Amino acid sequence: KSINQKKGTVPPWLQGTLVRVGPGLFSVGETSYDHWFDGMSLLHSFTIKDGNVFYRSRFLRGDTYKANMEAKRIVISEMGTMAYPDSSKSIFSKFITFLNHTVPDFTDNCGNNIIRYGNNFYATSETNYIRKIDPITLETHDKVDYMKYLPVNIVTSHPHYDKEGNAYNMGTSIADKAKTKYILFKVPAEKEGMTSPVLKNTEIICTLPCRSVFSPSYYHSFGMTENFFIFIEQPLKLDILKMATAYMRGVNWASCIKYLPDDNTLIQLIDRRTKKVVHKFYTDAMVVHHLVNAYEEDGHAVLDVIAYCDNSLYDMFYLSKMKEGPESQGSKDTDFTSKYKRLVLPLSDKGAGTGENIVKLKHTTATAVKEKDGKILCHPEILCEGTEVPRINYDLNGKKHRFVYMTCVGSAIATKIGKFDAETKKMIEWSEESCLPSEPVFIPKPNAVEEDDGVVLTSVINLNPGKSFLLVLDAKSFKEVARSYVNTDLHMDMHGYFIPECS
Repeated sequence: KSINQKKGTVPPWLQGTLVRVGPGLFSVGETSYDHWFDGMSLLHSFTIKDGNVFYRSRFLRGDTYKANMEAKRIVISEMGTMAYPDSSKSIFSKFITFLNHTVPDFTDNCGNNIIRYGNNFYATSETNYIRKIDPITLETHDKVDYMKYLPVNIVTSHPHYDKEGNAYNMGTSIADKAKTKYILFKVPAEKEGMTSPVLKNTEIICTLPCRSVFSPSYYHSFGMTENFFIFIEQPLKLDILKMATAYMRGVNWASCIKYLPDDNTLIQLIDRRTKKVVHKFYTDAMVVHHLVNAYEEDGHAVLDVIAYCDNSLYDMFYLSKMKEGPESQGSKDTDFTSKYKRLVLPLSDKGAGTGENIVKLKHTTATAVKEKDGKILCHPEILCEGTEVPRINYDLNGKKHRFVYMTCVGSAIATKIGKFDAETKKMIEWSEESCLPSEPVFIPKPNAVEEDDGVVLTSVINLNPGKSFLLVLDAKSFKEVARSYVNTDLHMDMHGYFIPECS
């Protein structure tokens, strides 16, 4: 659909397509999903060309979508919704089906992010399946099973990319030969003349043992600096034995995730050259979904994350709670407030005594103390609170950044976006009455010299029908440059990927 109603002027250098994805359909026939994350995947895009903006949306037509539509009810289970293909089955029939669900064939409802491997784009969630898409037409193409290329049951939705076009990602191999492990892998860049899919050339960089065979850590992202990969093994655990019996017990898989507040968080640094773990650090229990960035500075690795004190964030998105509003989502026993934490990891503790803070950076209050057993316990600096889905100028991924663009949240739904200055600790915000902005995406101006020389794009749901729009902000001032209205309703989504023209 062409967007004709505009306000302001889109910068002439801004040419390309912003592709976004998120849940878009929450009921089929007389059945409904229980959790917002489970809704059937809806792709939408904003193509910007010569100052004009064109909008398109389309459901991801994977096996999950087709099976549900054919049955006219939800028949494929999602993380927060357990589905039973035939509700009239006897308990014996359910038991036979349960045996087939012990190692479940996960959904291909890839509604979390858009990723790039080689020259192709894929919709992804966190299962072993991704779906190739056409980012321009939003047509659904091949279903890709990671397990054809490496033994991973769960894979993150947030890979990293280097300047050469190589992609790096992490997945979990569950109970493979009685071992559960984390696998860090590389998908190489597309080379001229290559005829086979780049995933066929996937390289396992290293494997990391899980601290508990039947309780691997849940993780949504990881870090990458110039010399290291950084993996956070947090005390948010998947109980594999409970997941294996969830279908028979009539509970969803999300109920099999447990948070262990008395456990610590293990942070491991893997040397990108030797492919071995070279440093280990510990910090208090926390739940991290999104990393802001990681970089090295004066003999330290700096790790910026958005962290929570428990797993209540997931619970906020049960549709029953979202319908009841923000007042139903909090209690005196829970704290939904996210904290932007900076952890500083010294790359050497030579000569350090027990109880000594070995962080030498002057511009942070973060500490790292050597304990009696030789372990290094890190305490973070809190930079700000109440933010999510952080994005930076990706040209600085793995390097020292200053500015972060984020949603500002007080409940499950964001009502503001902000530009945070990690040096001054100040935040500039954009908001408008009745408007719900999505994840802000920074696009650098060609040949930019300064970090924030560019624009920020966010799709904005206006609660007044027919008034939703794509917002273009000047990244320096965080002032509105232009908006283009969409002559249809937008849906709250997850993440997106900007594809420059001729990319």
